[in-house]
Amino acid sequence: MEYRPLEGKVALVTGGTRGIGKAVTLRLAEQGAKVVINFFKNRTNAEKTLEEVRERGSDGMLFRANVGNHQQLHRMFDTIEEKYGIMHSFISNAALGIPGEIDEVNDKIWDLAMNVNAKAFLYGSQRASKLMKEGGSIVTLSSLGAQSYFPGYSSIGVSKAALETLVRYIAVEYSKKGITCNVVTGGLIDTDALKKFPAMFKVLHEETMRKTPMGRLGTPEDVAGVVLFLCSDDAKFVTGQTIVVDGGYSAVC
Repeated sequence: MEYRPLEGKVALVTGGTRGIGKAVTLRLAEQGAKVVINFFKNRTNAEKTLEEVRERGSDGMLFRANVGNHQQLHRMFDTIEEKYGIMHSFISNAALGIPGEIDEVNDKIWDLAMNVNAKAFLYGSQRASKLMKEGGSIVTLSSLGAQSYFPGYSSIGVSKAALETLVRYIAVEYSKKGITCNVVTGGLIDTDALKKFPAMFKVLHEETMRKTPMGRLGTPEDVAGVVLFLCSDDAKFVTGQTIVVDGGYSAVC
């Protein structure tokens, strides 16, 4: 019988039905985890993702919730607690934001990015930690826009920078519970979400292809492999870190 190191473990992936989130969901399933797959809009796509999880010999459940609505977020964790009573990995991947330059940022744009990207990670980590009775791993996703200027990315970049700081505080304070917490920062990853920022994509696509030592864009699978590592026992002494997956782009720049 094939050894699957995450057999019997319970993982939650927010935004787990497309792009990087889906790639993470499927990698966890391949290693035996039961995956709670959070989605918000597309139930058909969510059901297809759950079917692909089952094709890999694992199981799980779907939960529709806007993680930026914190009542819905807490209901999701309540349901997980009732069904499984435990959690081993929390991958906070769901993200949202409205493109805009600094002078375009208003309360709606600011609050959306902070609620979905930063607050949901904070509150989700609080709830996940209480279910991690055997220790566990918390991983969130960031981007190079947290550290560098990307056109139209202002409020989103700030929310991602907040994530990276939160990770360090969570890592230290939850270490006594046997919980690790890390952030994976992708470079220019070829996903549909990136196409929502056409000005940024055009500039960065050309820049990335020219300056990335690996000579290509990243894929969701590139990022998912690192997330999987951070959810494994091999990473139990890795915490409070920002791991960059960008093909060497940031090393050059």
